[in-house]
Amino acid sequence: MCRWRSPRDNISRIYNKLVLVDADLGDLSAMLRHFKSIKPDIIFHLAAQSYVLTSFNSPIQTLTTNVIGTANLLEAVRIAEIDPIIHICSSSEVYGQVAEDDIPIKESCPLRPASPYAVSKVGEDMIAYQYWLSHKIKTIRTRMFTHTGPKRGDVFAMSFFAKQVAAAELGLKEPVVSVGNLKSVRTFCDVRDAVRAYWLLPFKCQPGAVYNIGGNRTMTVGEALELLLSFSKASLEIKVDPKLIRPSDVTLQIPSTEKFHHDTGWEPEIPLEKTLEDMLSYWRAELKGNPWKSLTVIK
Repeated sequence: MCRWRSPRDNISRIYNKLVLVDADLGDLSAMLRHFKSIKPDIIFHLAAQSYVLTSFNSPIQTLTTNVIGTANLLEAVRIAEIDPIIHICSSSEVYGQVAEDDIPIKESCPLRPASPYAVSKVGEDMIAYQYWLSHKIKTIRTRMFTHTGPKRGDVFAMSFFAKQVAAAELGLKEPVVSVGNLKSVRTFCDVRDAVRAYWLLPFKCQPGAVYNIGGNRTMTVGEALELLLSFSKASLEIKVDPKLIRPSDVTLQIPSTEKFHHDTGWEPEIPLEKTLEDMLSYWRAELKGNPWKSLTVIK
């Protein structure tokens, strides 16, 4: 599903193997028309306003896209009278700031959303559960913890750092890496492992269930940045930018993934070193061919 302005960069290698349909989560009629025509067996619903910092500036748009958009999708499935398995991509952000006693975070942990984005994901998560309870629409919810890797958007921390490092190496910006809070603790997963996990959902997981998914490498964001910098020979200064500090932050996210492992056998395979090195290589190649992409807008 795409819109006329949707970028095609990340699907360029498989573009000829895909059939793209014009629709928007805000347009119930378009989704209903396509669902009646296509009758999908599986729906992977990852579309969202997914930037935490942006959600503080655009809370209404974030809630509308993520909550009402998901309701539109589920209503279209119900009205079209089709019976797909639907992956609903929630977020680890729904747990908010947890106590050390809650670590590792299980699916039963109370939800304490600390941003408009997190609130929207709680709404998306719960409406998916409600449609399972009320209409037996086969939703499976995931709460993915921190994941990163090549082609990850530059509004996400590690990709944002890697882009700045690559731009500085190429002389496209000053040798400074702008950062936000580096003390937050995260468990990192490679985005390619995340996609592999998502693909198992329709075949291995139970409709109505919710699963934590995450990596097995835990460290502070600052430690991950230092690891990233070890793959560059550039001499770089790290500088805190107040614009990158969230009004309220989630500083401790370590998941329990036992439930997902039990049902699927999935384990993360790609070490963080490879994730960061591949991501830095991606940005070097991307900026070398398209120097204008080094321009960064902080939302």
